[in-house]
Amino acid sequence: MNRQKNLFNNIPPELSNELTECILQEKTFKIKRIISRGHASPEGFWYNQDDHEWVVLLKGSAGLRFENKVETVILNVGDYIHIPAHCRHRVEWTDARHETLWLAIHYR
Repeated sequence: MNRQKNLFNNIPPELSNELTECILQEKTFKIKRIISRGHASPEGFWYNQDDHEWVVLLKGSAGLRFENKVETVILNVGDYIHIPAHCRHRVEWTDARHETLWLAIHYR
């Protein structure tokens, strides 16, 4: 049965770690809700994913860094970006005062 949910509900008041929830998954794609508050990728860590990723920022702000770029890409509410498979990237920072809510679609 279909049950209505809200992406902005059930956000914990304290987030010692970034919260990642898979909200829909099929064979060729998955949709994740990611909540950050001051989180960043560990020093020296780069994501190198087998799937493509399309991500939109619904709340907060964040800085993404791509291995082959010098500048950090700043994302604000409503901004989205496509990250091809095996494009090494990292989260440089997320807003420490407010949650940053991402919606990420991973697909093949």
